[in-house]
Amino acid sequence: MKMPKLEMGDLVANMPIVQGGMGVGISMSGLAGAVMKEGGIGVIASVMIGMFEEDFFKNHIEANIRAFKSEIRKAREQSDGILGVNIMVAISEFSNMVKTAIDEKVDIIFSGAGLPLNLPQYLTKNSKTKLVPIVSSGRAAKLLIKKWWSKYQYIPDAFVVEGPMAGGHLGFKVEQLKDEKYSLQNLVKEVIEAVKEFEIKLKKKIPIIAAGGIFTGNNIKEFLKLGVSGVQMATRFVATDECDANIAFKQAYVNAKKDDTIIIKSPVGMPGRALKNKYLEDVNDGKKKPYSCPYQCIVTCDYKTSPYCIASVLLNAQKGNFKHGYAFAGENTYKVNEIIPVKELMNKLQQEYDEQ
Repeated sequence: MKMPKLEMGDLVANMPIVQGGMGVGISMSGLAGAVMKEGGIGVIASVMIGMFEEDFFKNHIEANIRAFKSEIRKAREQSDGILGVNIMVAISEFSNMVKTAIDEKVDIIFSGAGLPLNLPQYLTKNSKTKLVPIVSSGRAAKLLIKKWWSKYQYIPDAFVVEGPMAGGHLGFKVEQLKDEKYSLQNLVKEVIEAVKEFEIKLKKKIPIIAAGGIFTGNNIKEFLKLGVSGVQMATRFVATDECDANIAFKQAYVNAKKDDTIIIKSPVGMPGRALKNKYLEDVNDGKKKPYSCPYQCIVTCDYKTSPYCIASVLLNAQKGNFKHGYAFAGENTYKVNEIIPVKELMNKLQQEYDEQ
């Protein structure tokens, strides 16, 4: 049985799969374009996207905008499928990145790492870009709908509900990560319930997309049965030929064992899930020293007391330099056992969906 399509207003994806936006430099035009081509929603992560521009250190705002435009256009050249971008609320260049995405007519802006309370204010009269907040509770979903409707007469075009098994920065307290109350299944039910009254009142469908720990086609089927319209997957897309990270980054996923994913305290003030390595061991042993902040990229980062620069270490990892960095990764990373083309991965997910 073919997976159902994912409908978001007038946008229709042939597969109900959103490729998660992974910074720094993990999901750019290479990965996003390949996913678009196979009928999923490809997503470019905007954070630190100008890192390979020659003038990045001197002129990082202009470099980020220039690179963001370039990556969006490169993805469009590969496919006429659905293109999304991920713009974190916590980045200092949030406003510039949102304006750029809307100017470039991207199909969807996904926005989390904080509540995007003012996101609709950037829409122009003729813009068709959909706005999709990433939330971790029904309360957050309700708050956003009420705020957007009262201030902008606009409601979210969908919600991504991200659970505690995701990789990278997590919107939970450490003690909540293993609490069944915060399982993705329970959060999805909570958000579906929270948006129901608004769907009836405003006569508009608000699709829910489940994210965090979804790994197989059978997982996709399980969540669709709960009432979601689609799923977001990130970890599995790292181990693809088209992923924009260095081969050493992808290989770290293939080599990971079950106990290699650990929860760390990130300099941005949130817990994060990453692959343990010597660099993180040194951080825990207090061997890293405070530094000067070259980017001011994350609003919530307390760089004066932090033992390292999160942007620098993630950039090093993206390049395969794990001596000076580490990789963010989802809880199911240990299940990755090979690097394959995106096309093959999408076919596998469909086969797994059919098997159960």
